[in-house]
Order: sequence, then C-alpha cells, then structure tokens
Amino acid sequence: MSRTCAACDRNLPQSSYTANQYSKGPGVSRCTRCVHGHHSDATTLRQSDGGRFNYSSSASIPISALERPFAQGAFRWVAKGAYTSGPRQAQACVVKWFKTGAVFSNDYFTLDIKAVDKALEIVNKFNQLGVINKVVKINVPEVWHFTDDSFGDWSGQRHLCEPFIQNYQKFNSNTGWNDESKAWGEVMQALSHFSYHLSGGNFVLCDLQGGIYRYEIVLSDPVILSRDRQYGVTDLGPDGISSFFAQHNCNTFCRPNWTRPANPKQYFRPVQGTTMIRRSVLTDYSRPYGTSLYY
Repeated sequence: MSRTCAACDRNLPQSSYTANQYSKGPGVSRCTRCVHGHHSDATTLRQSDGGRFNYSSSASIPISALERPFAQGAFRWVAKGAYTSGPRQAQACVVKWFKTGAVFSNDYFTLDIKAVDKALEIVNKFNQLGVINKVVKINVPEVWHFTDDSFGDWSGQRHLCEPFIQNYQKFNSNTGWNDESKAWGEVMQALSHFSYHLSGGNFVLCDLQGGIYRYEIVLSDPVILSRDRQYGVTDLGPDGISSFFAQHNCNTFCRPNWTRPANPKQYFRPVQGTTMIRRSVLTDYSRPYGTSLYY
C-alpha cells in the first residue's frame, strides 16, 4: 500500500510513515523524512523499519469469534479473523477492542498508536546495533471500524487491527516481572535496558510479548514507561521505571556502557499481567502492591 506524502508530494509505501501519521489519512499524512526534518534515503528508512503492518484495508471477523474472543488482556478482548484485501489477503489478523465498563476515554486508541511509534524508534536503533542475528519487529495496529452492515451493535464500532502472531509468549511486564529462562527473555530484557540508555533515562520499553519466527521476533502491545506519564494507563511513570530496574540484572546482551538508575526501588508488585494506573491518581509505595489492576 502506498500514499502521497502531504508535505513532499512523494508516493511512498506505508513503511515510510509512522503509525500515527498514516492513521491521519490521505492528504494529511506526512512521511518520516518530513516529520523529522531530515532527508535520508527512503530506501534506508524502509530497510531499517521495524514495523510489521496490515498491508490491507479490510478483514472479515466471524461473529462467533467476536462473541467468544480467544484471548484477553487487562482491558481488551482479542478476536481472530482474516484479511480480505491487499498483500496479506487470506492471512490471519486479530482485532482488539476495549472491555465494556473499562475506565477509558476516546484518546486511548491514540495512545496505543503513540506507544507503538515510540517503540518503533527504539527497536530500529536496537536492530542497528546488531546485538542479535535476527530482527526485532513491532506489530503496527491501525484503528479500523466495523462496516455499517455488521451484525447488531458491532456496526461502526472502532477497534485495532494487526497481523496475527503465532506462538505467542510474554517476556517481561511493566512492573518488572520477567522470564529469563530462555535466551530470548534475556534479549528482551536487554532491549528494555537499551531503551532507557537510548532515551537518556526518560523512557523504558517493556511489557514485551510476541512470537519468535525464523528471521525475526514480532512484538505486540508494547508499553512505554515515561518520566512524565504521557503514554496512558499502562505507563507507570518514574516508579515503573524504578521497579523495572529493581528486578533487572544485566546479562550477556546488555552493553557495559548502558546507563541505569542508581539505587532503583520496587514500587509495584512484579506480576506477569499488565498493570494499569489512572493518570489522575498519584502513586505511592504501598497501594500498587494490593492489586494488579490499580485505579
């Protein structure tokens, strides 16, 4: 799929846009080159891009799959379908939508895309280091709508759509939990550590989960922990960053020169699931230990 950049008027593939820019639609989207104000070769941008895209504009989801989702997260349901157009036609996809009654506002779709954009920046830099002989990729979701003729209340509802991941497993969480029983768990811990170093201590990419393929590992639903908590309910802020490093022991994939915080403390109970906290509520040391779903 290609689109003309609204700034430079070049017809470029989807991989030349961030997920946020591409979601703005034709006539508005600006390519990565124009957004960041640099003029590196477009081919180089595509080669270094760690995104795994829909490459489709439509999909079919059986009603039975929507009524009985095959998976769920802390605040979303996940159903499986298949693409009906584009290069991925007939390949499996997943759609994700928020659970009824969850304490979310309309900007959480935007925050999901924003976290993916930041994750792509970090992953691209990590791939360039050559720490491993495979490429780390991020599933890039798009906000889609069910068609007007969809069954019942599904008509017009928004959801996130992205390619299906096989052999799904979780490597770390946003509270410091991690599984380093296998080499890939160590690699993901190193990626999280690298994100802190790369950002000068402002961000940690975590909650890393996905599938291992022959030439790449594909991750989905990444969480960004930030100093100013700009990435929504899963962004646990400075306390989350501290909690990650309280549980992290550098391994053979970490570089000796990578920075880390001095004397990190554990503010959240390290659990495998994704912990959430509302931005309007201040954290303290004791309350997050009481629940993995903290409002």
